[in-house]
Amino acid sequence: MAGTLLTYEISDLCLGKPPLRPLPSDATVADALSFLRRRDSDDVFVSVWSVSDDSPHCVGRISVVDVLCFLCKEENLNHPSVALHSPISVLLNKDSPNAVKQLDPNSSILEAVDCILEGAQSLIVPRRNRSSGISKQKLHQKASFGRQFCCITQEDVIRFFFNSINLFSPIPFNAIQSLDIIEKKILSVHCDDPALSALSAINTSVGGQSAVAVVDEEGRLLGDISLYMLASCDETLAPAVATLSAGDLITYIDYGGPTEDLTQLVKSRLEEKKLGGMLELLEDDHSNSSCLSSSGSSSSEDEAVHGKIHRHRSNSGRFARGTEPIVCHPSSSLVAVMIQALSHRLNYIWVVEDDYSLVGMITFTAILKVFRDHVSSFS
Repeated sequence: MAGTLLTYEISDLCLGKPPLRPLPSDATVADALSFLRRRDSDDVFVSVWSVSDDSPHCVGRISVVDVLCFLCKEENLNHPSVALHSPISVLLNKDSPNAVKQLDPNSSILEAVDCILEGAQSLIVPRRNRSSGISKQKLHQKASFGRQFCCITQEDVIRFFFNSINLFSPIPFNAIQSLDIIEKKILSVHCDDPALSALSAINTSVGGQSAVAVVDEEGRLLGDISLYMLASCDETLAPAVATLSAGDLITYIDYGGPTEDLTQLVKSRLEEKKLGGMLELLEDDHSNSSCLSSSGSSSSEDEAVHGKIHRHRSNSGRFARGTEPIVCHPSSSLVAVMIQALSHRLNYIWVVEDDYSLVGMITFTAILKVFRDHVSSFS
């Protein structure tokens, strides 16, 4: 029975996951970029920790979207290099105090699902201690560096359900339209709208781990801008965000390299607006792209030199695709949508008609609610 799956402990999902590398709460925005660049997993966030006398506590998480939104604030446009030295607290979203939830390793999968449905975006789970001979002081030292914790994501939980999908039959084989789980209230921008407005919408969508649709005059889906698409970018994308349209930004990012025409367009607009600081940010080591292909490997060229932040790369399959949106149709089965999302490492899939008219979106949260409701029906 499907209900028995939820009696598994959340620690079972920690197997094989790397320990979190914490960023201390007294770090700077530049430190956050360095952490994001050197991440040893495909997580698009870095966790921020405060270490008290009792135990370390995760106070939030940040992504490159938070950095870009901060740099593109009006007060930072002319002095982005100065803004990079701001305390990391300026990036923490104080409006979402429950975005990170810490669970006991013995917590059930059911508790984890309930936390996600209540708004938790990441679940922090202490790793089981197998080193009983280590002193309490050393254990605290390990915890303060985050080696005692791992992060469980929505994707981890969805993959857990997918591995036993037949236990939920026939629901996974029904059309998503019949399950009434297509989210119609989505964030979208017109392709000619400023990219800055799309970035602000993306910052809003991060809470739902979704994306912002870029549409044409007829409401057809042209592309999307998501946290996952921006995750392999760095602060040198800020000048493009501050000057380009949403449609041009997609082209600028697509597959890791802006065209020379778009680069010149960004430069000329920065000069028109007298944004010398942003222009310096763009021209700093411009021989490398601000959004690199995931096929590249890390090298010394990607490290910080002379105190400046340079571009980073990722070998993760999560960042391998370009900006072409991943779509399904209202008649697609739930299991087919899950396969798409898991294979592309996304938390959402766009739902479109045959002519690409945008219908809505399917999210992992909506899928988890289907499974949760199914289990509840047996209680």
